[in-house]
Amino acid sequence: MTYADSIKLLYSLRQFGTKLGLENTFSLAALFGHPEHKLRFIHVAGTNGKGSTCALLESVYRLAGLKAGLFTSPHLVSFTERMQVNRQCIAHDDVTRLTGMIIERLGGEDAEKWTLRPTFFEFVTVMALIYFQEQGCDVVVWETGLGGRLDSTNIVTPLASLITNIQLDHQQWLGQSVREIALEKAGIIKPGVPVLTSAEDAEALEVIRTRAFALQAPLTVVNWTERGPVSLLGAHQRKNAALARSAVERLRDVFPAADEIIARALHKAATKPEQ
Repeated sequence: MTYADSIKLLYSLRQFGTKLGLENTFSLAALFGHPEHKLRFIHVAGTNGKGSTCALLESVYRLAGLKAGLFTSPHLVSFTERMQVNRQCIAHDDVTRLTGMIIERLGGEDAEKWTLRPTFFEFVTVMALIYFQEQGCDVVVWETGLGGRLDSTNIVTPLASLITNIQLDHQQWLGQSVREIALEKAGIIKPGVPVLTSAEDAEALEVIRTRAFALQAPLTVVNWTERGPVSLLGAHQRKNAALARSAVERLRDVFPAADEIIARALHKAATKPEQ
């Protein structure tokens, strides 16, 4: 199998559509010994700003000397952008190898014969978990794909859950109101796990607060007008930077990062990854 063959096979999984739910992802991860149990995550959800917030977090931890994994979607140019370690995209050979490894466990190259039929995103999510475990990542910045509660990425228990903002998006999947969509995004909150948000919509914040209280998850609502570095142009970037900074400070007991490192990383976060 070549890299081109691997990509063709992965895209062919779109025939199985988009499915919200965790059963397939849990089952596929189980075939590989649940790699998610061996990694430490920061899980990021929200309508806008997820990618920027993830890039900011990755930059901080990489400059702090950690081996930082980054999982984002969708990709802009190359599939390999979805999985990065210390800003290096996954190699074509690794995509090919991991695709072959997974389809062998599923039953071969004919997806129609598989008993377990993961979607494209479910397959790629587990591929990323295996890859980050192989790479020995110290931390994985983990972006949701669609929503949160039933998104494939939600099989992990992170060190912190981040919610950027909440607006109407993907209404055919997530609901017709901000409240309904907030319930889906807030689904990444886990019992006792700190949650940080820069959401401003009052209804969305009520949903987040209610779920955080129910799960005894310490909640921080970030005041981005005070926390955002002014050197990052645009209010949206200041908001993302404030959320990332607050998360790094919240997790300092686990991942020490000096103020100087944080400031430098937030200014360099726009660096383009190598293909």
